[in-house]
Amino acid sequence: MKPPNLSFLEFSSSCRLFFTCIVLLPCISQVLSANNMTDKLALLAFKAAITMDPFGALNSWNHTTDHCQWHGVMCGRLHRRVTGLDLQALKLSGSISPHIGNLSFLRVLMLINNIFHHEIPHQVSHLHSLRVLQLSHNTLEGKIPRNLSSCSHLRLLCLVDNRLVGEIPIEFGSLVKLRFLRLGKNYLTGTIPSSIGNMSSLERLGLAWNEVGGNIPQALRKLTKLEVLQFEVNRLSGTIPPSIFNLSSIKVFEIGVNDIGGNLPANIGFALPNIEIFTIGDNRFTGLIPQSMSNATTLKWLQVDGNILSGKMPPLDRLNMLEIFSVGNNYLGSGGYSDSSFFCSLTNTTFLMVLSIQNNSYGGTLPECIGNFSNTLLELWLGRNLLFGTIPKIVGNLINLQRLFLDHNRFSGTLPSVLGNLNNLVEMKLSYNKFFGAIPSSLGNLVNLSRLYLDHNNFHGYIPSCLSECRNLVELDLSSNNLNGTIPPKSIGLSSLSILLNLSRNHLTGVLPEEIGKLNLLARLDVSRNMLDGHIPASLGSCVGLEVLKMQENSFRGTIPSSMSMLRNLNEIDLSHNNLSGQIPEFFEAFHFLENLNLSYNNFEGTLPTKGIFNNVSATFVSGNDKLCARLPEFHLLKCNSRNSGRKLFLKWKLTILISFSVLGIALLLAFLYFGWLKKKKRTEPASNSKDDSSLSLSYRTLIKATDGFSSSNLIGVGGFGSVYKGVLDENGTVIAVKVLNLMLHGAVKGFITECEALRNIRHRNLLKVLTVCSSTDYSGNEFKALVYEFMVNGSLEDWLHPSPSPANVDGNVQKLSLIKRINISIDVASALDYLHNNLQSPVIHCDLKPSNILLDAEMVGHVGDFGLAKIMIESPNDTKASMSSAGVRGTIGYAAPEYGMESTASREGDVYSYGILLLEMFTGVSPTNEMFRENFNLHKFVKEALPEQILEITDPLLLQEMESHKGMGRGDAARDFLEMVYRIGVACSVQARRERMNITKVEAQLHFIRDKLHAAGFQG
Repeated sequence: MKPPNLSFLEFSSSCRLFFTCIVLLPCISQVLSANNMTDKLALLAFKAAITMDPFGALNSWNHTTDHCQWHGVMCGRLHRRVTGLDLQALKLSGSISPHIGNLSFLRVLMLINNIFHHEIPHQVSHLHSLRVLQLSHNTLEGKIPRNLSSCSHLRLLCLVDNRLVGEIPIEFGSLVKLRFLRLGKNYLTGTIPSSIGNMSSLERLGLAWNEVGGNIPQALRKLTKLEVLQFEVNRLSGTIPPSIFNLSSIKVFEIGVNDIGGNLPANIGFALPNIEIFTIGDNRFTGLIPQSMSNATTLKWLQVDGNILSGKMPPLDRLNMLEIFSVGNNYLGSGGYSDSSFFCSLTNTTFLMVLSIQNNSYGGTLPECIGNFSNTLLELWLGRNLLFGTIPKIVGNLINLQRLFLDHNRFSGTLPSVLGNLNNLVEMKLSYNKFFGAIPSSLGNLVNLSRLYLDHNNFHGYIPSCLSECRNLVELDLSSNNLNGTIPPKSIGLSSLSILLNLSRNHLTGVLPEEIGKLNLLARLDVSRNMLDGHIPASLGSCVGLEVLKMQENSFRGTIPSSMSMLRNLNEIDLSHNNLSGQIPEFFEAFHFLENLNLSYNNFEGTLPTKGIFNNVSATFVSGNDKLCARLPEFHLLKCNSRNSGRKLFLKWKLTILISFSVLGIALLLAFLYFGWLKKKKRTEPASNSKDDSSLSLSYRTLIKATDGFSSSNLIGVGGFGSVYKGVLDENGTVIAVKVLNLMLHGAVKGFITECEALRNIRHRNLLKVLTVCSSTDYSGNEFKALVYEFMVNGSLEDWLHPSPSPANVDGNVQKLSLIKRINISIDVASALDYLHNNLQSPVIHCDLKPSNILLDAEMVGHVGDFGLAKIMIESPNDTKASMSSAGVRGTIGYAAPEYGMESTASREGDVYSYGILLLEMFTGVSPTNEMFRENFNLHKFVKEALPEQILEITDPLLLQEMESHKGMGRGDAARDFLEMVYRIGVACSVQARRERMNITKVEAQLHFIRDKLHAAGFQG
């Protein structure tokens, strides 16, 4: 009987369905069970390739439990096939088993943050359902499998931070569904395949930190959905295709540290309306920062540092979201007063954390608006610019500031005590400026400070003991200042100091405190070129971390303590120019890292050790120790290979002392005879209406009275061999300058004799006049030597080119040298050199021509002074090469001729080189020791490369202001032409080849021509 309401056909169909379920379901179940077993076996094979599982994450992977319950395994609800494997951050070590390719339903494979190594198995390409492949942060090696392109459903492919090599597979262009491709931090080479332009769904393309080269392909313009482009730290070159800047969807654009050049498009701020991060640092971009950049209102990071960008900074007042602003290491700014005004356009942002303009040409003062960043600013990088003036007190409001870098500028004045309010400060670098006064005690409040650099300024007074409160200091550099007094034991005992303690080139006295032994982690200690005395403390041996020890040019005495045998990590030791005695310790032989040992000019005696560093004559310096003998003749000491060597050593030492005293006595006798002859000559000559002070005979008592006891208030300069004081003679009110020699400095007496000898027979209006000398003893019975000069009212040329503010101009006003005045002074110096070189029977070579040695009188006439390094040439008719009255040319770095570094013979051409550098400095306002000059780049090349088109860009901003004022009278172009002539003279004088330098007589003639033409054009002093 058929069922009700069913037709025959319907009944037949139902029967067939029932039959199928009864008969076929067991078969289907068996198939599914077999497939599940395939997945399970694949997972067990994967586990077998794991060599380390520190967290036991795979302990549940066994035959007793369902594999879909295993840790990190995900299965489908219906078919129970493995669809996901998530084992990230478990520190699993081993290789990826090729059996992974059997998980045919796998959609997600996440093995990020483990220690998988060896290659990516090519069987991964069998995973045709794969959407996510995340293998980042492992140690995978080999090439990227090209057949990964078979995984056509991939949405994310991330292989960041592995050890993959080879090229980016061109086949990846077929992955049209891929949204994220990240291959950064590997060792990939080759070029960027153009086929990537076919990935129409791509939103993020990351290839950073590889070795990919070539150009950026234009095909990337087709990636209209691209939001993140990261190509930084590769070897890319060429220019960026303009069409890339039309990808308006881009939010992150990072291509820093490549070799990409070209200009930034003028419309960049409009073309990238969604840009948030724009970093192109360390490339070769040129031109301007476009004005349209101010329209990129979503911008958070702007990093264009390390390029060749120039010009002015566009207004930035609309960039309210800006967090990082870094434009350092370019050629931005002009050195003008208005350069720093753009700071104030940044004050609208309330998120700014980093402001960096370091190593550019920004001038002007630090504006008060800098205080508006008080809530957010963490880092302020202004170093290596042309900024001047004082530090405004408003800086004390930057209470969150962690790094403050103002180094290598022209800042001056005293340090405001409000710097002590910056309690979060970690690093402060104020080096190479003109700060003066005492180091404020408020710096002791900076308890988080780890690095403090105050070197190369004019700080005076004591080292504040409050620095001992900065218990996190690892580096402290107070070198090259005028600090005096003793070293505070508390400050030198900061156990946190582990990298650097540099107190060199000051006027510190007393002993090196025993507390030095607390610096057992310190790597570099430099107390050289001070006036320290006493014994080297035995506690120094506790500084076992020392790698560099420099104590030269002090007055340390006694023997080298045996405790120093513990300093086995030292690679450089300099104890030269002290009064150390005794035998040189043999323990230096065991210092295996020692590369340089300088013990010269002490009183060491006995036999020089022979092993270790002492086998290397070029690395061991022991000259000037007349009681010392050596077995190697290369040391040029007495030989120690005979019984009578001790007697011979004693006799030689005795003979050397006898000769030295004889030479010194003869030199002093000649000096006294010379000044006696001057007095006799004065008495025999008819009286003159002009005042002449050459007959002055001034005692120590007179000089100490004239200078108010050599008061620091009368100190007007510190030179290589002593200090210069201003004085007023009671007798006639004559104002004098007294150069007091520091006889403890090596070469001071020699310089004194040399200067007397050099100035004995020379008279010229442009040479500094020596009124008399004083060789006597002070009230303590110590030897005293001084030179008395006529006083120069307007100081030195250095004071005018690189002024330190006085109380009258502490607000930032600076002294100005007009174009004509600079020409006049350059003529004065050339005239003096021409006289010294070509108008004397025995020509004089100055050897130390620089701005600080050019003094200016009331009429701004230049006078060349300081002949302490001068050489008197004795020209033989049979020898075209001049011999010198004394050997050894030093000069000053930056001004000394390059050949002086290889030979000791001074020459007229050497002075001409120094003059050329001086001339370039006078008109550019840039010192030859500026930090921009490194390796083979110097002031000469700086100017030469600017000629002729860019001379205004390198000229002193003060001169540019004067020239600007003359434009309206039609004289601006004339000034520029004559300025170019001056630069060409300076370049011609400072060429590398000595024989190619311009003759000083010709220099003077050309400068006279330039001055006459400027006068004719209406320029006045």
